[in-house]
Amino acid sequence: MKGLLKIFLILFLAVFNAGMVWAGIFLFQNSYYELGIVLLTLLVLIDYFIFNPKAYPYRYTIPALILLFVLVLYPIYFTVKVAFTNYGTGHLMTKQEAIERILFDPNYTYVPENAEPVEYMVFSVFDGLNPTEDFVVLFEKDGNIYIAERPVVAKRSGKEVLLRESTLFPVKDGTAEVNGKVYEIVPWPASIKEVNAVYSDGKIYKPLYSPEEVSLKRYEPFFKVNVVQKYLNRAEFWLEDQSYMFRIGENGEWNFYPVKRLYSLSFEESLENGRITTKLVVKNNLTGRHLVEREGAFYDYDENGREFFVIGYMEYIGFKNFSRIFTDPKIAGPFFKVFTWTFTWAALSVLFTFAIGLSLALVLNDKTLKGKNVYRTLLIIPWAVPAFISVLVWRNGMFNETYGILNRFVLPFLGLDPVKWFNDPFWAKVAVLTVNTWLGFPYMMAVSLGALQSIPEELYEAAAIDGAGKWRRFWTITFPLLMTTVAPLLVGSFAFNFNNFVNIYLLTGGGPAMAGTTTPVGHTDILISYVYKLAFEGGRGQDFGFASAISIIIFFLVGGISFVNFKLSGAFEEVSE
Repeated sequence: MKGLLKIFLILFLAVFNAGMVWAGIFLFQNSYYELGIVLLTLLVLIDYFIFNPKAYPYRYTIPALILLFVLVLYPIYFTVKVAFTNYGTGHLMTKQEAIERILFDPNYTYVPENAEPVEYMVFSVFDGLNPTEDFVVLFEKDGNIYIAERPVVAKRSGKEVLLRESTLFPVKDGTAEVNGKVYEIVPWPASIKEVNAVYSDGKIYKPLYSPEEVSLKRYEPFFKVNVVQKYLNRAEFWLEDQSYMFRIGENGEWNFYPVKRLYSLSFEESLENGRITTKLVVKNNLTGRHLVEREGAFYDYDENGREFFVIGYMEYIGFKNFSRIFTDPKIAGPFFKVFTWTFTWAALSVLFTFAIGLSLALVLNDKTLKGKNVYRTLLIIPWAVPAFISVLVWRNGMFNETYGILNRFVLPFLGLDPVKWFNDPFWAKVAVLTVNTWLGFPYMMAVSLGALQSIPEELYEAAAIDGAGKWRRFWTITFPLLMTTVAPLLVGSFAFNFNNFVNIYLLTGGGPAMAGTTTPVGHTDILISYVYKLAFEGGRGQDFGFASAISIIIFFLVGGISFVNFKLSGAFEEVSE
């Protein structure tokens, strides 16, 4: 039995190693070098722990090691890497990919002036009454008929197909040889409108679509979804030196037009330091101008001489993302407001939750209080209910400006006007602090109760004999000894609230919005929600580089604050000694 188990383990490890090596090679081939290195490094460590007897104890850390590398180390590396680039909307690809796109993407083509469409008809193999994606295209140009097979992939960008290609072959005497296959056109001679079928290798291709054939309109949905979108919209059909692409004409119908490439590569010579240098540039074939390359993007000129963005690419920009925080007034102003509010939010959240939690803990710790278990159970409910649900209940049930309980019943009963909880910056901050206090005080109450019960009663008895009152005993005995236990938890609570994204995002969405800013930011945004908006919700697109830069700042802020607070909290440990 042990022998079979050993064989099974060896086979499993062999398959695992083969899979990891294949995954690493795949990542390298697709330019994911860093992730490939992480994966292969992880594989080496796992094999070392398994096959080296001296590393036997480390085998139990393998699951944690996998999570550490994949979910912690690599994201940290990627965040740091992106922070020094312009990675974001319009700058998602490498320079090479950007150049390939403007050279091969059918979107960067143009139809010459006065160009006429070419007559065509698409023929498909039918499965019963239903057409399939096995099709050919017949073209008629200058009295001659040509046939082209379904276009094949010619250029990819990752998994995305940039360009498909097919070649037009002339039909002579009703037959045409295409890539070793013989196609027979029936009837012959005829124009393509009169062709009934195309035969090849036992297959029968029947008419599927022609813009002028009303009888084929019933197949138009299939044609547009399964033929145009999948094959023809990025296809280029070549006839000698001329290519044809699928375009929507002025009449709204799909037709094949002769096209030309809008951009091509060229060389530009310049004199630098007395030497002639040659530089590879992108040229506009229509105007003859060279594209301007600046700040990770290519720019062209329109007919009025105005510059416009063509395509961007990701490039290293150094510390520009960090300097933007301080040098751009429209970013610096909102950022420092968010920065200040984040500290205020975290500090007040800890203060309010701890004050209320400690007060309730002192009451519940009173030996003369009856029904403690009932009170504890009721007071723990805000902590037991998922925060996701509680925040939405507060938002829609309590703070809703139209039908919320506060504006509709409580405030009118007190003779007060309704409050704009989500449209007034001050009241929006009051709302988020109120909800966060509601969610956090049970936790503080629980830890305070545990800490209070660990304080020896003899200390209170001795203080009472010395004539110390309740407040004196609280500030000289209870609070110092309590802080010895609770101080690290308060530091953790501050760090948690510093990045408490869920409560802010679900309650106010960071709003109300700040005016006069170039980034999506609101008055209740904290740094982490501001980063999220920059990365995923920007009205002008995502800015992953800038968001990553702020994430690094948040990391050092939280780490530094936590370090200082832990050092300060060490002073309370002297009390217990």
